[in-house]
Amino acid sequence: MKTLKGPAIFLAQFAGDEAPFDSLDAIGRWAASLGYKGVQIPSWDKRLFDVEKAAESKDYCDEVIGKLAEHGVQVTELSTHLQGQLVAVHPAYDEMFDGFAVPEVRGNPKARQEWAVKQVKAAIKASQHMGINAHATFSGALAWPFVYPWPQRPAGLIETAFDELAKRWTPILNAADEAGVDVCYEIHPGEDLFDGATFEMFLERVKNHPRANILYDPSHFVLQQLDYLDFIDIYADRIRMFHVKDAEFNPTGRQGVYSGYQGWVDRAGRFRSLGDGQVDFGAIFSKLAAIDFDGWAVLEWECALKHPEDGAREGAEFIKNHIIRVTEKAFDDFADGGTDEAANRRILGID
Repeated sequence: MKTLKGPAIFLAQFAGDEAPFDSLDAIGRWAASLGYKGVQIPSWDKRLFDVEKAAESKDYCDEVIGKLAEHGVQVTELSTHLQGQLVAVHPAYDEMFDGFAVPEVRGNPKARQEWAVKQVKAAIKASQHMGINAHATFSGALAWPFVYPWPQRPAGLIETAFDELAKRWTPILNAADEAGVDVCYEIHPGEDLFDGATFEMFLERVKNHPRANILYDPSHFVLQQLDYLDFIDIYADRIRMFHVKDAEFNPTGRQGVYSGYQGWVDRAGRFRSLGDGQVDFGAIFSKLAAIDFDGWAVLEWECALKHPEDGAREGAEFIKNHIIRVTEKAFDDFADGGTDEAANRRILGID
């Protein structure tokens, strides 16, 4: 068995214009001061990281690694959640998602998609330069507006959407294979890959591509009322990344999974800081240890109530206390009487 690495922290929710959140050096020092050993970097935030430069220059990547190493922190993975979202956008969301792209491609869905693909490929190349073998992203969504059909979906609509999604992602997955990097889709409502069934539909269409893998985040399964422990058993071979994020689901007579268009504080399902929600992390860390997951345990802070800096401070200790240092011994080794094949045959009564 293997021991998970961590604690680590995803920087996307913490980056800002004020110190210590306005540069990679400063935010790395801050993370280290809380006890984090790794940081997951959002590749779209140039206050922290220049993904185009990283794809072109291994020297730049080495500088980034060295700067963080001075604080005792590693780069766990790069993220293209925002760019990955733009690989596939249903026209209903064009205006809302335009803000994820650079100004020069806004209002032009074709140019925006081409830019997004280049961005994801650049992050994969940068990961290769940095010696990182897993990359975090979103799948984007063409079928999501039709998730709960009324009127009934036309026959073949979902199949066509997933065919197109696979067509768009296959060249990216091939580039990732050449770079030796796993593309880890965060299974997330709002994406076409939002549960196990949709991931399987996609996987079939990319011909079980070895680089099509999963970023496991149990919080999104709590909000869907999906069995997040069984999910680990089913998809153990595809789980390559882990976001440690808590959530709670408290349905009432007024609202349930869909939460009645309420804001985060008033939803039946909402994200919480680690330890404040309902996720059974003891069981999750045990299962991940049992399947030999040796990736990073990365805090993703999202909470409707608690201040992010408090969530980050508490989260480091929470993850540290949940990581299981796996054993190389069996608990009953003391009772081993010693044996050999001949003894085994005698015990079984085999001549």
